[in-house]
Amino acid sequence: MKKITFLLLFLVSTMSVFAQVNVTGVVISEEDGQPIPDVNILVKGTATGTTTDFDGNYSISVPENG
Repeated sequence: MKKITFLLLFLVSTMSVFAQVNVTGVVISEEDGQPIPDVNILVKGTATGTTTDFDGNYSISVPENG
């Protein structure tokens, strides 16, 4: 019984991983082309977000359909 429960939990967790896409990018200034640190990146219509690092880089997981 424990093996079946574990297998079902594993399958459900992997399905949620496949339903997401990782988006990466760099935020730069339009004026001088320099990276901008500490910019908030949000997925529209959700509370999911991240912040750019010192070099303006970010990475965020978003739903595949979003």
